[in-house]
Amino acid sequence: MSLLMAVVGRLILFIALCGAAVAINAAPLDQAVSFKSTSAQTGILELYTSEGCSSCPPADSWLSSLKNEDGLWREFIPLAFHVDYWDYIGWADRFASPINSNRQRQYAREQSLKTVYTPGFLYNGKEWRGWFIRRFIDLPVGNNPGVLKLDVKDGLANAEFVPQTETHDNLILNIALLAFDLSSEVTSGENRGRKLAHDFIVLGVESMNFKRDSDGYRSQSRLPTTDIAAPRYGLVAWVSRRGMQAPLQATGGWLPQP
Repeated sequence: MSLLMAVVGRLILFIALCGAAVAINAAPLDQAVSFKSTSAQTGILELYTSEGCSSCPPADSWLSSLKNEDGLWREFIPLAFHVDYWDYIGWADRFASPINSNRQRQYAREQSLKTVYTPGFLYNGKEWRGWFIRRFIDLPVGNNPGVLKLDVKDGLANAEFVPQTETHDNLILNIALLAFDLSSEVTSGENRGRKLAHDFIVLGVESMNFKRDSDGYRSQSRLPTTDIAAPRYGLVAWVSRRGMQAPLQATGGWLPQP
C-alpha cells in the first residue's frame, strides 16, 4: 500500500511540475501586448549583480525601489544582469549566466567600464556611479532618437523603429524577459543567512537584425523563454548598433498576469 501511495504521489508531483512548466513558458507571453516609446530616449539602467557578492544586496534593494517611480517604462527601464563570476566563492546564483558576465566584460572592452565589478551600473551604455549617493534624479537626459514600437503575439515579437532624424546601419533588436518579486534564501558564501529580494531580473535575451524599409526599420524575433516561475514578468525591447552594446532607444512594460 505504501509503495502504491508513493507512486501515486510521484505521479501527482510530476503532473503538477509539468503544469507549472507550461504556465511558466506560456502565461507571460500568450496574450497580445504592445509597447511604444516616445521620440525622446527611454534610458536603460543596467545593474550587474550577484547573490554571491556581499556588496550587492543594497544595490538590488535600490533597484527594486524603482518599481514605484513615475517614469518607469516611459523614461527609464532598469535591467538586473546576474553574473556568474562570483559563484566559485561559495554560493551559485540561480539567476546568473555567463552570457551576462560576458556582456559586462564586453562593455569593458568597449571602454564603457574601467573594470568589471559588482555592483556595477551602466546607463545607456556608460558607467554610472550615481547609485552610491542614491541620486536617481541625476540620470542623464537623453536625446531624441525616434520611436520604437513592439507588438507581441503568438510567441513572436514584431518591432518597428522610426528614427527622428539620423539614419543608421546594422541595427539590432534586443528583447529581454524580466522577472519580479523573487527572493532567495542564501545558505552559504558571503551572504549566508540572508534572504535576498530581486526585481527586474533578466531571464534571457533574444537579438535579431533590423531590416531597413521606406518607413524606418523592422524586425521580428522569437521571445525569450524561461523555466523560472515568477509572480510577475515584464518585457523590454531596445535598439543597439551591431558591435556596440549601448542602447539607442527602448520600450517595454508589464506582461499580463495569468
